Amino acid sequence: MARSPGRGRGDRDRDDRDNEFQDKLVHINRVAKVVKGGKRFGFAALVIVGDQKGRVGFGHGKAREVPEAIRKATEAAKRTLVRVPLRDARTLHHDSRGRHGAGKVIVRAAPPGTGIIAGGAMRAVFEMLGVQDVVAKSLGSTNPYNVIRATFDALQHQENPRTIASRRGMKVSDIVSRRRDASSLSDISADA
Repeated sequence: MARSPGRGRGDRDRDDRDNEFQDKLVHINRVAKVVKGGKRFGFAALVIVGDQKGRVGFGHGKAREVPEAIRKATEAAKRTLVRVPLRDARTLHHDSRGRHGAGKVIVRAAPPGTGIIAGGAMRAVFEMLGVQDVVAKSLGSTNPYNVIRATFDALQHQENPRTIASRRGMKVSDIVSRRRDASSLSDISADA
């Protein structure tokens, strides 16, 4: 079987890597540049890319045509991927807050069956991340750029119990059992 010219092993690996990621267009904005003789219009795209297994990134691209802007944003998003530790591959390990500019977000771990309770740009981030159960609230700015950057700030504060245990010189079971004890105490206080 003859190989097609110009398609080496590197191209095949790149195609496999590109196929594992999914992307979602969050926002598209028409921008104008005023020049002598009128205005030149372009488009700015905001895209979220993720593998739905704990890796996610966002990118911003500008071009004269929409498809080109989306392509640039997708390439930028693949360069800025971050890994987020997930509990049971379905939710976050703990609650956290994030902010960027005037955008503030609160993300909370949720029990099974809750679903993704988040709006707009935050929902896209959690879907591409592979989170199935999360409760999130966006405060302050509703600008999708600020909301997404604030969400990434909150996600970068997520820590795995294994890394915390190794840093403190403890066992993972001690840290996880403390978390369960704290959640049972909050349930008891809610019933009272």
